[in-house]
Amino acid sequence: MKEINSSRYFIRKLNEGDYDDILKLMKGNPLYFEYYPPFPDKQDIIDDMYALPDGKTPEDKYYIGYFLNDRLIAVMDLIVGYPNKHTVFIGFFMTSSTIQNQGIGSSIITNLINNLKSPLDTLRLAYIKGNPQAEAFWLKNGFIKTGEEKTMSNDTAAVLMERKLTNSI
Repeated sequence: MKEINSSRYFIRKLNEGDYDDILKLMKGNPLYFEYYPPFPDKQDIIDDMYALPDGKTPEDKYYIGYFLNDRLIAVMDLIVGYPNKHTVFIGFFMTSSTIQNQGIGSSIITNLINNLKSPLDTLRLAYIKGNPQAEAFWLKNGFIKTGEEKTMSNDTAAVLMERKLTNSI
């Protein structure tokens, strides 16, 4: 996968130096952590930056931030080629509470889809079961439930969703 570009946002890989900005963004989203506790500490966030599923390498991971006017407005964790070579998995996506309900999260997802090219043909994710905000967002953005659920590390159930990419070349 090439770098993700946007004419509206500055996008770059996040690193440990971005911890304070990531934490601030997360603190504005307490509902997420009601469904998926506990609230992360610095080490949890750093661990997520480097976490990989079996068989994947650091080159397959994009823990990226979207910036608007030098302010972090969204964090996205992508794994390319997971669970198969044609799929990109969104491991985490969160927007700043200050920009929610303005269509910006949806525009970020649209931008991601427009940047994905063949052989990538599917975008996949899991949201925490019972979180109506997450479910509504992903359904609005064209994702469908696969019928699969998985148990997360803290015994929380997650619902798998995916979206076929129609613009892949």
